[in-house]
Amino acid sequence: MNVARYNYAHQLGADIDPLIADLRAMLVGGRYELTAEVRAFEAELAQYLGAKHVRGVNTGTDALVLALRALGIGPGDEVITQANTFHATVAAIHLVGAQPVLVDCDPRTFLIDKRQMQEAIGPKTRVLMPVHLYGKPTPMTDIIELAEARGLFVIEDAAQAIGARIEGRSAGTFGHFGCFSFHPSKNLSAAGDGGAVVPRDAELDEALRRQRELGQVGQNNHVVVGFNSKLDALQAKILSWKLPRLESWNEHRRTAAAWYRQLLAGVPVELQARSEGEVHAWHLFQARTHRRDGLLAHLRERGIDAVIRYPTPIHLQPAFARYGWKASQFPVAEALAKELLCLPIRPDISREEVTFVADSVREFFFKSMPVAVEPRRVEVRE
Repeated sequence: MNVARYNYAHQLGADIDPLIADLRAMLVGGRYELTAEVRAFEAELAQYLGAKHVRGVNTGTDALVLALRALGIGPGDEVITQANTFHATVAAIHLVGAQPVLVDCDPRTFLIDKRQMQEAIGPKTRVLMPVHLYGKPTPMTDIIELAEARGLFVIEDAAQAIGARIEGRSAGTFGHFGCFSFHPSKNLSAAGDGGAVVPRDAELDEALRRQRELGQVGQNNHVVVGFNSKLDALQAKILSWKLPRLESWNEHRRTAAAWYRQLLAGVPVELQARSEGEVHAWHLFQARTHRRDGLLAHLRERGIDAVIRYPTPIHLQPAFARYGWKASQFPVAEALAKELLCLPIRPDISREEVTFVADSVREFFFKSMPVAVEPRRVEVRE
């Protein structure tokens, strides 16, 4: 059996002729930029998230950059985020000229260590940027309270967490801005790149709009130096086509994750810890083992498209060498980079596929070590 990571045909549905007809009409009619299709998708996404404002942008990376710019973040400012995130989180901070300040992550949830985040706040700190990693929403109440007490902004990197919820609210709607990605790998994917920003209020929405649209207020009246970062109208149409299916897709991902958890019980791998009051989007299903590379080779030999995400942590990437981060500075992030493996999870993955993957994982461990092996323990700091 081959178990694929993606199945794009499934996401488009059995009959895509109406979508193709709409795209053809848009192409022929020249409906390309900031059209009714873009406004419709922004309104639909706002309703889905329970937000008042949404602005479509070119990419998830741009979403972060524009959010930082809209808050006036730049040289001399510090932004705190986690060391185990994707490149774009820290790149956005660098690209606006601010100083990224990394803290380590929790070894069970893989989310930002809130105690370390609080300790990292200094006189130059302007923004806290938690990441809802792998689709697991970061508990936001304490972070928002901390930010308000210290006069800080909050930007949520929700690129991997569309449809995730915590405390009954959508990830990406707690902070001053929430940033989403519609890269083809994401739970809600464009046929190319795309992103969106969720501003907290009308004032921030206008600041974000100016940054997105070359700093304009009216045609050729540029009041700030902005970017040209607009969600493509064709991509907006495709996203509107898919959005009504997103909730059922995420529900199936949750079902598949439950299958994995059940079938991997007793296997010496650790899984991302669950939290009270969360609705996980399961963008990625991560299994942690110190025998990660051997397990990956074993699964691929069996036609299973498992993959390693972020094998080199941010602080050891050559692109960020100027910041002087050192090996062992963020030990949990380094351990996760060496030990996490993504097992396939899709909105259409079958029980048979999940069973085959889980059986293959079991085969790897229990053919090469005693059945009575205990799961590797990780010391958790309270």
